[in-house]
Amino acid sequence: MRRRWGLSWRSTGRPDDAPFVCAGRRDNAMRLTALDAEAEAIGLKCGQGLAEARAMCPNVIVVEEDQAADRRFLEALADWCDRFTPLVALEGRDGLFLDITGCAHLFGGEAELLEEIRARLTQMGLEVRGVISGSPGLSSAVARFDGSRIIDDEARESVLAPLPVAALRIEESVVQSLRKVGLKQVGDLLEAPRAPLARRFGPHLLLRLDQATGADEEAISPRRAVAALSAERKLAEPIQAEEDILGLAEQVAEALKPSLEARGAGGRVFELVLFRVDGKVFRIGAGASRPLRDAGRIARLFAERLKALHDDLEAGFGFEILRLNVLRDEPFETLQGDFTGDDRKHLSLSDFVDQVSARLGPDCLQTYQLRESHIPERAVLAMPALDHVTERRRMPEAAPLAMPAVQERPLRLFSHPEPLETFAVEVPEGPPIRFRWRRLTHKVLRAEGPERLAAEWWLDGETAPTRDYFRLESESGQRFWVYRQGLYDQLASPRWFMHGIFA
Repeated sequence: MRRRWGLSWRSTGRPDDAPFVCAGRRDNAMRLTALDAEAEAIGLKCGQGLAEARAMCPNVIVVEEDQAADRRFLEALADWCDRFTPLVALEGRDGLFLDITGCAHLFGGEAELLEEIRARLTQMGLEVRGVISGSPGLSSAVARFDGSRIIDDEARESVLAPLPVAALRIEESVVQSLRKVGLKQVGDLLEAPRAPLARRFGPHLLLRLDQATGADEEAISPRRAVAALSAERKLAEPIQAEEDILGLAEQVAEALKPSLEARGAGGRVFELVLFRVDGKVFRIGAGASRPLRDAGRIARLFAERLKALHDDLEAGFGFEILRLNVLRDEPFETLQGDFTGDDRKHLSLSDFVDQVSARLGPDCLQTYQLRESHIPERAVLAMPALDHVTERRRMPEAAPLAMPAVQERPLRLFSHPEPLETFAVEVPEGPPIRFRWRRLTHKVLRAEGPERLAAEWWLDGETAPTRDYFRLESESGQRFWVYRQGLYDQLASPRWFMHGIFA
C-alpha cells in the first residue's frame, strides 16, 4: 500500500480504491494472508481462498506475498526501534517486542513514548497497534485482538478475559479443539480447572496462559547483542557530510572515555549507528588491534571505513541520531613513554594495522600464531593481524634460550600439500631422481634428506603413515621441499607430495 499510495497515505487518508489483500500458497491453494480495513469490512478473512475472495469482490487488488521481503522489512523496523531501546526482538511475522524498562522516562513517560512510536510509524505509511504492559504475552494478545493502550498490572485478567483463545499465541489446531468444547475466550480458560486442561491440550496452553497473565515470566531475546557501553547524540538538524559525521563521532567517543576509564578497559570492537530521517539505519563496524580510549583514534577508524563504503552510505535527507557502541572491550594497559614523552613508536604498528584493516577488511592482513605441533601445516595458524598484534605486544620479553638446531624450512609452505608423480626413486629410502608437478617434469640435481616426521597418532590415529622429507634442487636451480607419505615396509607404493618451495 505504501508503494501504491505513497508514504503519507495514513496521514492524508486512504484513497478511494478497491480493497487490498495479500495472497500466498497454503495447502496447495492460494489463500489470503493479509487484509486491509476495506477488505475486512466486506467480509474477507485471512485463510480464505483467493477464488472465493474474487467471487465476493471482483475488483479486489491482490498482491502476492513475499515472505523474505516481509522479514527484511520487519528487521529494518527493528533496527529503527533501536532508538528507543536496545532490547528489540521479533515477534511472529509482523510484530516486535520492545523491552522499555528504564527507557520510558527518556521520552517523557510510557504514554508519550507509545504515542511517539505510533505517530512516527504512521507518518511512514504503516498501520500500527501498540500496547505497553508488564508481560510480552499480554501486549501481543491485546495489540492483535483489541487495540492500543497501556495496561496496569491489576487489570491483566480483566483485559484478557474477553479476548479469543487465539490471542494466546497457540497453534491453530489447539484453538479449534478448544472451540469444539466451548472454550472460545481466554476468560473461559481462566475459570476452568488447570489439570484437565493440561491433560487434554498439553502444558504449552497453560504456559502461554501464565505468560499472558504474568504468572510466568517471559524473557525477551533481543535480536542483537547489547553493547557493553553506548553513547549517542540526537541532533536538532540532520547532518549529511562525512566530515560532520566524523566530527560528531569523535565527540561521542570522548563521552565514552570516562566509562571506559571507570572499567579500566579500552574498546576493541566499535559500531557506529546512523539513524536516517526516513527510518533507514546504517551500522558501521570497526575493530582495533589494541584497546582504545582516545577519541581521535576511534574516529580515524571510522574515517577509513567510510572511505571503503563510498556510495553505499546514502545520507538521503540526513541523519538525526548518531550512536557509538562498544561491542567488545579489554583491559587497558597504560604505556610508559620515553623521556621526551613520545611513545608513538609503540603505536605505529597498531595504527597501521587498524587503518588498513578498517579500509580493506579485517582479513586483509594476516599474521601467524605458533602451535604445539611438529607437523608443518599445523605448526602455525594464520589469523587476522587485527587480533594478533595485541597478543604479541602482551608477551613478556624473555632472555634468549639456546634452541636446538632445526632443519631448514621453505619460504613458501603450501597449506595443502600437492601430489606429484615420481618416475625414478633411489629405493628403499632415497629421493626421487625425476618427478612431475603441475604439468612440468623436473630432473633432480642435488638432494638432502630424509628428515623423518612421525604422525600425530593422537589426532590422526595409530595407523597414520610416517613422512620422509627431502630438499631437492633441480637442473634449473629451483629448490623444492617434498615428502614421501609412508615407508616401503609399510606400504607397497607410498605417495609423494610437494609441500613447499625454497627461495
